[in-house]
Amino acid sequence: MKKQIRNILYLIFPLSLLAIQGCIENDIPYPRIPAQILSVDAIGLTQAPIINNETQNVELILADTVDLKRVKITTASITKDATVTPDIVGTHDLTSPAQFTLTLYQDYKWSISATQTIEREFSVEGQVGNAVIESENKRARVFVSENVDLKDIKIKTLILGPQGITSYTPAVEMLQDFSQGPRKVTIQYHDIVEEWTLYVVPTKSNVSLTSVDAWTRVAWLYGSGLEQNDNRFEIRQADQSEWTPVPDEYMVSHGSTFSARVIHLQPNTQYVARAVITDETSNEISFTTGPEVELPNGGFNDWWLDGKLWKPWSEGGSPWWDTGNEGAATLGECNSLPTDDAVQGKAAKLETRFVGIAGIGKLAAGNIFVGDFTGVQGTNGTIDLGQPFTYRPTKLKGYYKYNTGPIDYASNELINLMGKPDSMVIYIALGDWDEPVEVRTDPKNRKILDENDPHIIAFSKIEDSKTVSQYTPFELELQYRSTARIPRYIIITATASKYGDYFTGSTQSLLYIDEFTLEWDY
Repeated sequence: MKKQIRNILYLIFPLSLLAIQGCIENDIPYPRIPAQILSVDAIGLTQAPIINNETQNVELILADTVDLKRVKITTASITKDATVTPDIVGTHDLTSPAQFTLTLYQDYKWSISATQTIEREFSVEGQVGNAVIESENKRARVFVSENVDLKDIKIKTLILGPQGITSYTPAVEMLQDFSQGPRKVTIQYHDIVEEWTLYVVPTKSNVSLTSVDAWTRVAWLYGSGLEQNDNRFEIRQADQSEWTPVPDEYMVSHGSTFSARVIHLQPNTQYVARAVITDETSNEISFTTGPEVELPNGGFNDWWLDGKLWKPWSEGGSPWWDTGNEGAATLGECNSLPTDDAVQGKAAKLETRFVGIAGIGKLAAGNIFVGDFTGVQGTNGTIDLGQPFTYRPTKLKGYYKYNTGPIDYASNELINLMGKPDSMVIYIALGDWDEPVEVRTDPKNRKILDENDPHIIAFSKIEDSKTVSQYTPFELELQYRSTARIPRYIIITATASKYGDYFTGSTQSLLYIDEFTLEWDY
């Protein structure tokens, strides 16, 4: 009997090792190693290329001076052992997407496309408001006060093509008389020739409130008026009759247009705004400010132990935050935990550890994030970042303390970081994604949130590679890329190791965070 048990144990032990090793390495490369374009560089890039593994497309954002028929790609990298036809490096016509076939066990169809934005302008003396430029119809229109002489229009700026390489016929200085109607102008750049029509239109109204973007305690007002005049705004609560001038320090002038950031408003309150020039008032726009919203479990007081997994919400409650504990616990213990070492109540303790058995495993960075940990593939995790959120806070505030150490585990792609100080990261992003942002840590199919993602409306982060032994307050002021776009999701992430998604960091790194709150005023 003892001999039978011993034989069974001899059989089970190597099988368990094989199971662990099977989690670490993927032995079936055919379906798990898609051929991908990893990087591209080209002459005239204005920002990093946008690589989309789902659509298998690389979008190049190019300066307006680049000839799209002759885009020169200088370097490119693809998945190891894959081949590509035709060569990516070289000169390509990107007036439409260029097609490439990557091959690794099977074929993958990729494309490279290009976009460029020409910042077109049309302005004249005596202009009222912004020009209206219709790129598709090749028309540009400005409005002027009724007392402006249409026979003597002085054009201040006319930019219809890339600056420095565009010629105009007739010359801009010859375009003065608009009394007989619109004027035609032909532009040429590269081998492109376009005919544009220019309009100068008199208007009775000298001032207009064009739009209002209402947040919670902040509203952005936008108006148009006469250049070099006393353009300003007034505002009042809807249930009051007295108008209050918007202070001069809130005003910003852009020639014939102007704007203001009005702060210290009341939440959930209806207001009315108007623009004013001298003794003339504009149309009125009513708007209602939004509510102040608290972060669920922003103090990190609510946790429960589900088996051996610590989860950052109350048992039976609704999850809002999540951690990578499910991945770390595959070969070890949780490394994102509650702690009584807190500013108040409990805090989140995020520790970077090597998890594994007999040297087989990976580095796991302590982390917590708004979203859901959706699964484990081997020792790689998949995450849905973000929770639905339609409000516009101005800041994220909280407390942290941090112990750093030299990076002692690094992936092959970041091996140059070995020995350098590890860094903690806390960031917040608001975006108009249609669904949570999927993140994958599998090196063969990795997807990480890009700070330049065009869906991001506002972003801010803090990084620290120094040891901070006492709880220290931080304040992240959100940098909005648009005041008009409304978020659909909020993402907040904190990690003890900046490159944890790449299994790179220090086993000495330990981050404590507590008392996260959103602020709504400047």
